Amino acid sequence: MPARGQRKPWPFLAPEDPLGMPALRLSWIEALKTRGFSEAHVQNCESALGAFVLWAQERGVTKARDVTKPVLESYQRWLFYLRRETKTGSDEPLSMRTQAEKLSAVKGFFRWLAKNGYLLANPASELELPKIPPRRPPEVFTVAEVEQILAQPDLSTACGVRDRAILETLYSTGMRRKELSRLAVADIHAEAGILRVRHGKGRRERIIPIGSRALAWIHRYLAEVRPQLATTADDRTLFLTYTGKPFWPDTLTVMAREYVKKAGVTKPGSCHLFRHTMATLMLENGADIRFIQEMLGHATLQATEIYTHVSIRALKEIHSATHPGAALGSGGAHDDGAPSAEELLSALAAEAEEEAG
Repeated sequence: MPARGQRKPWPFLAPEDPLGMPALRLSWIEALKTRGFSEAHVQNCESALGAFVLWAQERGVTKARDVTKPVLESYQRWLFYLRRETKTGSDEPLSMRTQAEKLSAVKGFFRWLAKNGYLLANPASELELPKIPPRRPPEVFTVAEVEQILAQPDLSTACGVRDRAILETLYSTGMRRKELSRLAVADIHAEAGILRVRHGKGRRERIIPIGSRALAWIHRYLAEVRPQLATTADDRTLFLTYTGKPFWPDTLTVMAREYVKKAGVTKPGSCHLFRHTMATLMLENGADIRFIQEMLGHATLQATEIYTHVSIRALKEIHSATHPGAALGSGGAHDDGAPSAEELLSALAAEAEEEAG
């Protein structure tokens, strides 16, 4: 039985064969680690490639040299038709994004094998990954909803003050929950109004601004609450649980979700929803998307562009305020005989009924 946080060992066959895929898989994973890839990336590659190696072994393919493009295409079809059970008990296919991530790891493995002389040619070089549909724009809080959520912690308690400081930090900075859980006291530079994210995604470090209101709540937490929570073995992590330990990211999720529910907000999400909200509201208020990219710690601008779709509300307001023909009865040259809004809606409804018939 593996310890908590450890993965079950993969039931590979013949791991002692140095040219077998189980052994080569371990060598590739070791190479990823030595090249400085993040722990999360290495674990994802390890899991994705492990699934392929098991699939291949069940079909009698144990050596990398026996893998051909048709074999890989067969695995791609298997992933496409694969169904997995959800929490609700229903069977659902893997998303195109998940399929692409699994196949990308396989392509990376065979590219490494060919580059390092284990194979004469790369059988995955021409394997086409599934087309990934664009991400759906995330639902975000309104300003009023955020303020309602921020007002929920009980400020007469130490944990309530701490939770308010946490929520204010999430809203002000758009940090990921894991980044916030690893934030240290020394990472806050109140006079400059900035904080340092030392353990960002992909091990990227960045410095981002934080608002004065969030800093005020952090100051109150540091002065009144943290000394009560800190233990003798204090590692100077900023936010501590009631046992004096750093937060687990999942614990932050549960805490934030409870406050969202208590505020009567029904939108799904918790910590990450504060991140989406920060990016969307700043973009709607005129922030350059490249600044949003830096705030969020995205490696590419493409990951940030999803928020341009969310900001359609602001675009609609600008269109209504500035386009000469945006409103009916605006006094333009073609207003004579223009239908009212009610007449237009009625006509559209009649047209829909006619098409349906």
